[in-house]
Amino acid sequence: QVQVVESGGGSVQPGGSLRLSCAASGFTLDYYAIGWFRQAPGKEREGVSCISSSGGSTYYADSVKGRFTISRDNAKNTVYLQMNSLKHEDTAVYYCAATHGLLFRLCVPSTFASWGQGTQVNGSS
Repeated sequence: QVQVVESGGGSVQPGGSLRLSCAASGFTLDYYAIGWFRQAPGKEREGVSCISSSGGSTYYADSVKGRFTISRDNAKNTVYLQMNSLKHEDTAVYYCAATHGLLFRLCVPSTFASWGQGTQVNGSS
């Protein structure tokens, strides 16, 4: 069973940093693309960043380019999202999601089948 678990959320002052982790359970991460999504109250879930199964392709939403970095460590079965220069508008629940690499086309929620429970990020403590 494909499961992913997020960790690393919290509250930081504007300009601060957090690193989110997405740990895979029950499957080998090597063959899966991973996406990070976020949902703020009253808003739709949006794609933040995605990484292909090989790590050779990455996508970033315009709002986070230059501030967030996605990376993967297949040996640890984990994908990371390093978030720097956090802003108030980054406040949201952040979700990671997995899809088989052969199915990955766009960094949108409908592409991903397996979702974590989410971790809260507050950029305005």
